[in-house]
Amino acid sequence: MASSPFRGPVRLVALWKKELLALVRDRHGLAALFVMPAVFILVMSLALAEPFSTRQPAAIGYAVLDLDSTPVSQALDEQLGAADFFEKRERPPGEADARRRVEAGEAAFVLIIPRGFASQIGSNRTPSLRFLIDPAVPNTLREGFRQQVEAAVIKVWLAHVLERLGQNLMIPELRRVTERVGPPEIHTEAVGRADGEVFAPPSSVQQSVPAWLIFSMFFVVIPISAVFVGERQRGTLQRLATQKVSFSLVLAGKFVPFVLLNQAQAVIMIAIGRWLVPLCGGEAFSLPDGAQALAALWLLSIAVSAAAVGWALFIASLARSSEQASILGGAGNIIMGAIGGIMVPRFVMPAAMQPWTRLSPMDWALDGVHHVMLRHGGIVDILPAAAALACFGFFALAAAVFLGRRVRC
Repeated sequence: MASSPFRGPVRLVALWKKELLALVRDRHGLAALFVMPAVFILVMSLALAEPFSTRQPAAIGYAVLDLDSTPVSQALDEQLGAADFFEKRERPPGEADARRRVEAGEAAFVLIIPRGFASQIGSNRTPSLRFLIDPAVPNTLREGFRQQVEAAVIKVWLAHVLERLGQNLMIPELRRVTERVGPPEIHTEAVGRADGEVFAPPSSVQQSVPAWLIFSMFFVVIPISAVFVGERQRGTLQRLATQKVSFSLVLAGKFVPFVLLNQAQAVIMIAIGRWLVPLCGGEAFSLPDGAQALAALWLLSIAVSAAAVGWALFIASLARSSEQASILGGAGNIIMGAIGGIMVPRFVMPAAMQPWTRLSPMDWALDGVHHVMLRHGGIVDILPAAAALACFGFFALAAAVFLGRRVRC
């Protein structure tokens, strides 16, 4: 007798219903998905209310683009390099490459010394500089680098005055010149924004909510593994196999409910950042304005869920017990979070370690969020991150199907 064309969809809907019922009964899994990230967001948002205020930013990179190419501009470059507060990176060949490096996170700042800088110093005019910044860098570090640049300019200017003036006239000349010349004008531009406007730097809650939400989404591995291992031990998977329900269909039955669960998780965590954190004395989390930005965040959230659920199904297919799943999934998530900029932002990592962040799907997700939240990007800007996350989820799901077919039941 021919099978009904509706048999597959009916089975899939029944599997979705079964997964939702099993999930509701898994209190520990729900606690891992909702209570843990809520605590993380509250604690980290309040603990980092004054982010990086006392941290030594020795590994934060900067580069200098010298368009003047004079002894005076080279002296400024050397003065900045003499300080070890920030780490000097390779000089960019041009402004386009400088912008690319800042946007890619390879350098937190690029100081552009314009043409005519030496003549400004020589004529006792206020020198003018340009300053490209990564908008994800906290304001404290921006001001620290600005002060370092101002101190270096003053040293270069004093050296120039000493070179020009005789020893006997140095003191009176310095008094007259210091009355006319103030600190350098530094024009700051946030790289990645269409208008280049500098806006208020992200607060601790703006940093914590997206980062820990991405991290917690990947902990969907705990409830999925619990359900999966329980079905294997109770013989549910064997009974489904005898009814000719393919393993691919079993995984599809788990995929959609847990993606929806991740979306509910995102909504609740954003609500906590927006309304609960302020009640505890922190700043409120704010979403970007505009329908396109919100649509970009939603698309990115779906992509993160696809990656997280695909990863969780792979771990669940690989593990033979709940303990194995917890160890493999938990350790994998912690490693991905550690190298992906969740626990330690990429720009404070050593230069040799920063390329390794690109191996973590959490880094791709956080990059996409920064494009929308900090650089005012839209759907086009997050497509590379969303596509990478979707591919990661697809390959993880394919690996889960392969493993499941080899060790079915």
